[in-house]
Amino acid sequence: MPETNLLAQPLRLPNGSVLRNRLAKSSMSETLATYDNHATEKLIGLYGRWAASGAGLLLTGNVMIDRRALGEPGNVVIEDEADLPILRQWARAATGQGAALWVQLNHPGKQSPKGLNASNLAPSAVPFREDMAAFFETPREATSAEIHDIIRRFGESAAICKKAGFSGVEIHGAHGYLISQFLSPHHNLRTDEWGGSPENRRRFVMEVYHEIRRRVGADFPVGIKLNSADFQRGGFTEEESMATIVALVEAGIDLIEISGGTYEAPAMSGGFHKPQKASTAAREAYFLEFAEKVRAAVKVPLMVTGGFRTADGMNAALRSGALDIVGLARLMAIDPDAPAALLQGRDSPYSVRAITTGIKAVDRMGVMEILWYSRQLARIAKGGNPRPGESGLMAFLKSLLKSQWGTYRTKRMRA
Repeated sequence: MPETNLLAQPLRLPNGSVLRNRLAKSSMSETLATYDNHATEKLIGLYGRWAASGAGLLLTGNVMIDRRALGEPGNVVIEDEADLPILRQWARAATGQGAALWVQLNHPGKQSPKGLNASNLAPSAVPFREDMAAFFETPREATSAEIHDIIRRFGESAAICKKAGFSGVEIHGAHGYLISQFLSPHHNLRTDEWGGSPENRRRFVMEVYHEIRRRVGADFPVGIKLNSADFQRGGFTEEESMATIVALVEAGIDLIEISGGTYEAPAMSGGFHKPQKASTAAREAYFLEFAEKVRAAVKVPLMVTGGFRTADGMNAALRSGALDIVGLARLMAIDPDAPAALLQGRDSPYSVRAITTGIKAVDRMGVMEILWYSRQLARIAKGGNPRPGESGLMAFLKSLLKSQWGTYRTKRMRA
């Protein structure tokens, strides 16, 4: 047990709100909504279980801001107040047990399975790489009017989340979704005010942040999940990430969660992110070196997700001062009670493993980091326990059938 368990210490955010400890459940795709995108009681059960584990901060999976722009079947969409009663129950399932529950707001842009939406938009009409073209269609370039509408929708969704009693919101600016696409020179080839230079490419995320802040006020926590880099040739670099972070901090952001990668270049799945040095591997976290650079530049609370395995490793990272919150995702899917042990200085008896199917094209995409873990979340949501030993191939085949059925049902409900 660590001499002083820093995980158990509270954290005060810049707006004055307090997290009860330094452990956070990072976002994972639950796909537990109805096929017409309404929240369900399954989400209440899932987040109630996680809140009971003792984690200080819980971040929802992808909550979309536009029913016309889904990332996958079964996404929750918050675009009006129609679902306020169940949204309030979802929020209370966590906040009633002392945990903060933030909604992660997202727009998928081009990163949506073929056939799910009537069409997909992006900053520019850049296709996916050749081996992924069968799964993702080439998007169309967003118009200026559409860009302004999306910005407005982010603010509207955030205001509804506040009204429903959630503790905060997190902007999803990572992993190749729309905001990440605007930031990346690989995806954003525009020459207007929304592209052409690093300053213009980050205009979209800054406008999204300002609109959210305008709608929720200074006292409501607003964070962002941001890539340290895209790990794609010609993509978003660490230098551009740092400049974006500095701009967001100056604008008043409350928390930055550091991550990395996209569907085309997954950074945390199946061994795709392999630390080059033994000393780096021993430190556990994937993005700790970048976090140290960020900490030297800004003082905003930092959260790092990915790679943490032990209470000692988490405490060492906190002790270094490079971060303020330890983010856990996959471990929470196979051991929803992990925080209870970690807050006592003990390790979870479970460990995260690479999930593979044996099908190279599938494994290269990193989609099993969504599909396999979503199945575990569904079991927890129903009051059961996850199956850490479930076959990756079997999970893929069952998930593929579910996705096809979900796409069909979603399209039928829109007709």
